[in-house]
Amino acid sequence: MNPHTDMLDLPALRQLELAADAAGLALMQRAADSIAAWVQKHYPPASRILAAVGPGNNGGDALFAACRLRRAGYQVEVLLPVPGNAAVQAALAEWQALGGSVRPTLPTGISALVPELLLDGLFGVGLARPLEGEWLHLIAQLNSLPCRKLAIDIPSGLDAMRGQPQGAALQANVTLSFLCPKPGLYTAAGPDHCGEVIIDDLACPPTLYPPTAGTLALPDASVLRRKRDSHKGSHGVLSIIGGAPGMTGAALLAGRAALAMGAGKIFVHPLDLALTLDPLCPELMLRPWQHNLLIPENHQLVVGPGLGLSDQAHAALSRALLHPGSLLLDADGLNLLAADHGLQQLLQQRSGTTILTPHPTEAARLLDSDTASVQADRVAAVRELSQRFDCVVLLKGCGTLLARYGQPYRLLTRGSPSLAVAGQGDVLAGAIAALLAQGMAPLDAAHLAADVHASAGEHYSAQAGGPIGLSCQQLLPLMTHELNHRVASSGVPPF
Repeated sequence: MNPHTDMLDLPALRQLELAADAAGLALMQRAADSIAAWVQKHYPPASRILAAVGPGNNGGDALFAACRLRRAGYQVEVLLPVPGNAAVQAALAEWQALGGSVRPTLPTGISALVPELLLDGLFGVGLARPLEGEWLHLIAQLNSLPCRKLAIDIPSGLDAMRGQPQGAALQANVTLSFLCPKPGLYTAAGPDHCGEVIIDDLACPPTLYPPTAGTLALPDASVLRRKRDSHKGSHGVLSIIGGAPGMTGAALLAGRAALAMGAGKIFVHPLDLALTLDPLCPELMLRPWQHNLLIPENHQLVVGPGLGLSDQAHAALSRALLHPGSLLLDADGLNLLAADHGLQQLLQQRSGTTILTPHPTEAARLLDSDTASVQADRVAAVRELSQRFDCVVLLKGCGTLLARYGQPYRLLTRGSPSLAVAGQGDVLAGAIAALLAQGMAPLDAAHLAADVHASAGEHYSAQAGGPIGLSCQQLLPLMTHELNHRVASSGVPPF
């Protein structure tokens, strides 16, 4: 296990903490050292620090750090709203021996100490119920402080596994998280509360770690390296079915993205028979859809971009589910599937690999649930979808998740609101299929394509000064550049 990229579920994290304690590693002291070292790196001595100390081990981390900072010459005040556990009491005894005092509340209009930095140690990963009453008020007070905020392990109130505030959550500028990443730092509302995320494994030996539940590690792109002795057939063929009247752009965007990501040959089969040419990308081969159209087994098949919900669309999907090769279902392909148990049975009988790429509402339809429930626990939703349909599943959204039943789930840390515009799902579908066509394994293809897509969105935001105004056509060259960079920097050149 790599403690900087691999994630544990909550029981496994508790198991690790017990193992570390049994090995005499004194994790709380190491965490306090890490916090104090971060502060000393970023703030000079005599800076004003407010440590918000909660009743659990997270509070112990903060209070022991406060002791170290006081010894180092910082002006530290401690907010301790309620008595803490044994660890907090031990830290409190050390704090008081240094001459430190505590305050139980944070007065309105605090003037005795206007902090330059808040150390948030109120609640950690063990918070098991929504915050209420005075805790909600305190979180609001801390959020209103005009200073930078360092969250210890997880912003107080944020569910570490699900990324959702439990009633309320601190808005941190930086989160210093210990032992391993937690999914809630990166998905759902987590990124909007965590700010910059830093992982410190506290020098805990990898041998103590239980089996991983998920990972942030990216797949190796070296399989995409090209020999000089190659031709278009060396880089795969794919077929895209979609493009109903009024939605032909979706199928064309998927095809253009597949070109940008290196697929050798791309066929687009629009349901709108009036579409016979893409003038921007004449390389795309457009062939009318027919109910008895046979897609060769070696074609990677994409069904859904602009497909619609017509009887013709249903017939196209039914036929596609009989395709013996790899199949990616997106957009209306997923909506048709969710509404028809007969189609679901065909899916479960497939011998070829299937990739589903739902956004949260499409995922909710597939799960007979609702969008809020999916977003409340995105990790559980992507795992359930993967198990129910025996597919690779990519769940879009902030902190995109991927799962294949029986394997650790994967989580993307990259992303940008620049991608929140029409057509980006079609681009991603084509990008995934292009990597499949070039020989990547299905889960790796979906993972790498999504990360390249997200990174290209970040590059746009950096170049444009913000996320507004990105079109799919602008994104494609950024994706090509990003993919080439990944390939060039991975693996060993074959010649």
